[in-house]
Amino acid sequence: MNIKSITLTAFLVAVGTIVALVAFFLVGPKLKRCVLKKEISSQLKHNEKSLVFADLTPEEINEVMDYLKKNLKVDLVDVSKANPDNNCIYSVVLQLPKKQDVLLYLDKSGAKPRREALAVVYLGKETNPEVKEFVVGPLPNPTYIKDVTIEKYHSQIPYYRRPALGKEFGQIEDHITKVDFPKAQTFLKDVFGYNDYESGFFSFLTSAPRGYKSGDRNTWFVVFFNNQGSGFYLHPVGLEILVNHKNLDVKKWSVEKVFYNGRFFEGMEELETQYLAGTLTVVKMRKPLLKDDFASLKPPKSSVSDIPRQYEPQGPRYSVKNNNILFQHWSLAFGADANSGLRLYDIRFKDERIVYELSVQEAISVYGSNAPGGMLTRYMDGSFGIGRFMFQLVRGIDCPYSASYVDTFYLLDSDSWIRNKDSICIFEFNSGLPLRRHFSSLGSFYYGGLTNTVLVVRSIATLGNYDYVFDFIFYQNGAIESKVHATGYISTSFYMEGGTNYGNRVGPNTLGTIHTHFINYKVDLDVGGKLMLSKTSSCEL
Repeated sequence: MNIKSITLTAFLVAVGTIVALVAFFLVGPKLKRCVLKKEISSQLKHNEKSLVFADLTPEEINEVMDYLKKNLKVDLVDVSKANPDNNCIYSVVLQLPKKQDVLLYLDKSGAKPRREALAVVYLGKETNPEVKEFVVGPLPNPTYIKDVTIEKYHSQIPYYRRPALGKEFGQIEDHITKVDFPKAQTFLKDVFGYNDYESGFFSFLTSAPRGYKSGDRNTWFVVFFNNQGSGFYLHPVGLEILVNHKNLDVKKWSVEKVFYNGRFFEGMEELETQYLAGTLTVVKMRKPLLKDDFASLKPPKSSVSDIPRQYEPQGPRYSVKNNNILFQHWSLAFGADANSGLRLYDIRFKDERIVYELSVQEAISVYGSNAPGGMLTRYMDGSFGIGRFMFQLVRGIDCPYSASYVDTFYLLDSDSWIRNKDSICIFEFNSGLPLRRHFSSLGSFYYGGLTNTVLVVRSIATLGNYDYVFDFIFYQNGAIESKVHATGYISTSFYMEGGTNYGNRVGPNTLGTIHTHFINYKVDLDVGGKLMLSKTSSCEL
């Protein structure tokens, strides 16, 4: 390169630099005018009054438990160690104050209602075993216990109506595997490859209700291969067992019936006898290898980094403080009940209350099958606890990465409070569809449109095989939508002759049974004034 070429190159670089600097100083200030200013999320302000609806804190749960143990005057044991003939505390939840007292506090500067807890206690050791409910308060320093059982139910609650504890399910499984399975060792080994007392080889799925008439406590348990790391719900083996567990003495429980491959037997002994005699038609099976398991949920890719994501250029346009959410013209309080799940209170639009309470109440699934476990089952998931199974939400899959996540705390069938981390998420979502728009080409040319962004409050409750995605959705135009999606695994029966009359064959030995879902909500509307009325509605999936 000669001197002239170097000089020319240097001159061009200098000219380019000068042009760039002139463009920056002349145009730059104008470009700044296009930068969006951060919008104020709401003209409303957070206040502490929403705490009247707040769930019990871990400290409050501890206070209630300590007070009950000191003042209930019965012999209590930890629920994790409780046999049916023991006394134990089953649950402690918030006792919501009366609506009229809350409205006086929220709207008329009335006194703040007392904060109380509701405790459910199993009294299996008493002369007349029963279930009782007690109100404990005021919190945070309780001074009284009030038995509200008769006031609420107008009678005592029979002990056989109590929900089964985790300890009870474990005792039933032990009874099946340690007392009754040894009675059919040859059958179990030859047909399923089961060795005596092999831990974790089978899984047992409960049916419900527990009998055909009031007072029964007889439950069909469906046996599945426990393919760890995959959904055992898709691997029934054809064996179902009816356990009578009504007696308060665990040693007096018994297996009343056994069902295998379309036939009923009086017990495991008869099943073994007929197998050895060659009079039993069997389907020999082996636990599937995990790599060949059609029930696996392992995705084709191990990463979700390549999926589209939503971007909030100025950060979230909503605000969360304590149990209060503000979004544009919306204000609401939120929480979760261990029994029924996600619930919202004092929902206001433009500072006018339109809903006092919007909450999930119950999730019901009704099944049909040609096997006893499936044909009997009518699950009412509130009896297991919808809110207690609101587990941690996974960022980027269950909710957007940018969502706000909230922990919930509960005590139900546990010795102390349990934290479900990140079990509620809140986020604004662009639906991708305009809320309204018009492009005019007649008379004059113009366009007007509004992006349909909504606020979503979400929880996901995993009730055994099913995962229910519960959404409460708030629109810019004042509309509210309650939505639920069902995902997870189907519940299945063993495929036998005639099975397709009750569902579809989804595997070599698996019948996807016919079933219906019902989701029940409570909606207490205060549109146009304080109606003091509530309406319960349901949707069918």
